[in-house]
Amino acid sequence: MPTDFGVPPTAEENRAQVEQRLQDARTGGAVPETLRVEFRGRPIHVEVIDMPVDQLYYNPATHRVSAQRAHDPLQEQELAKDNWSDAGQSYLHHLLMAKPSDPHVRDPEFDKLMQSLQEFKQNEPGLISREGVLVNGNTRRAALKELGIQTIRVGVLPASCTWEDIRSVELSLQLRPDRRREYSYINRLMAIEEQTRLGLPLAAIAKLFHTTTPALERDTWVFGQLRDLVKRSEHGQIKLRPMDFEDAQESFAELYRTYAKEKAKNKEKADTLLEYRLAAIVLDVAKTDIRAIRTDFLDKYLEHRLPEGYWAITPEPAKAVLIPGLNRSVPAPSSETARARALTDSLLRAKATQKSGSAATPAEMAEANDSVSLLRNAFDESIEAAQDAIRKQKKRLAAPDRVIAAVDDLQQCVTDLALARGNNSLDEGAFDDTLIALRHALTKVSAEASKSIQLPGEGLSWLREAVGSQR
Repeated sequence: MPTDFGVPPTAEENRAQVEQRLQDARTGGAVPETLRVEFRGRPIHVEVIDMPVDQLYYNPATHRVSAQRAHDPLQEQELAKDNWSDAGQSYLHHLLMAKPSDPHVRDPEFDKLMQSLQEFKQNEPGLISREGVLVNGNTRRAALKELGIQTIRVGVLPASCTWEDIRSVELSLQLRPDRRREYSYINRLMAIEEQTRLGLPLAAIAKLFHTTTPALERDTWVFGQLRDLVKRSEHGQIKLRPMDFEDAQESFAELYRTYAKEKAKNKEKADTLLEYRLAAIVLDVAKTDIRAIRTDFLDKYLEHRLPEGYWAITPEPAKAVLIPGLNRSVPAPSSETARARALTDSLLRAKATQKSGSAATPAEMAEANDSVSLLRNAFDESIEAAQDAIRKQKKRLAAPDRVIAAVDDLQQCVTDLALARGNNSLDEGAFDDTLIALRHALTKVSAEASKSIQLPGEGLSWLREAVGSQR
């Protein structure tokens, strides 16, 4: 995306009208309204005026719809060709009204904004450059246009305002803790990436986005994965878009935590696990179900549920990567990781075809639908089997876990007895009653354990002797 969009065709006319309305506000009888904004690193108060809704322009650099611009490649092309044309501005108008995860659908949050504006009018002013470009309030302007309201209250930035100022001011306003409508997930990640490219330290970016450095490191890692998924999905003119992952925020956050934990144990297994969990995210598997995908997912569950011959097309052998200047190389991914990556690549291309609409032929669409459906069924069945195994494992571990918890409580009891002896506060009667209850409980544990365990070990042998139980 360019960094300088120039000025709209009516820039001179807008400058004159803005200046006139600023003069009118200053010479009027009422106290002029002002708006506080961060401008070039310091707070300033800008004057607020009314401007005709139809005379202003949507900001082509707005972070609000950065990811959604790729929704329609032809319209995005028109927008890139001329940001101020009727076609380009109409496309921005549509995206501002649309649901971030599916721009074909109108966003319910936009309808709520329209209702609020209709009932309570405009509570907060927007913000414009003197050329009539909306720095803040793009969505409000879209709502006012839909309602047929003729004017919008806006603050006016200084005449020296540049496109760098516009991007910075918009970001600072939208990231305020009291913001009414947050950036969508992907647009937030793109805004973070933009600040990183500008060379800001992570600590400064974290402060700007009201988050922590570890959270920022997670978001940077996630967006790197998204960029890689988009690149791997590309075939011909068809590819996925970052906005296709708008609803996967929690799944990616959990993936980051799991990958970091597994990588500390074994990087190769972690990389393989990463591929299968990425594939599950692409298949829109629920976050709670994705947890069942562990390092043994392929061998134990998935491989025999894929159709015979699915692995016939094997990936090209991965080559070690040479590190420039060190005369050393990084080992190539293992064959298992390469197979997992090949599966994910195949799925990504099929998913991209599914989402491409008319760009794919009917035959290509049918093949993609079959491929995605096949993989979804295989993953669903494999995950169900994995979850069943996990449940059985938990049942096997339930009794030992309860004994461990009881041991912890008894260890604490030793400390409590010592303290009670020191201040002579032990209720001996109550303690004796509790020991009798413990004897009854241990007798039952011994009896049930003896029914299940044919060859008792040292622990059960001790328990049977202690409670005097017999098989």
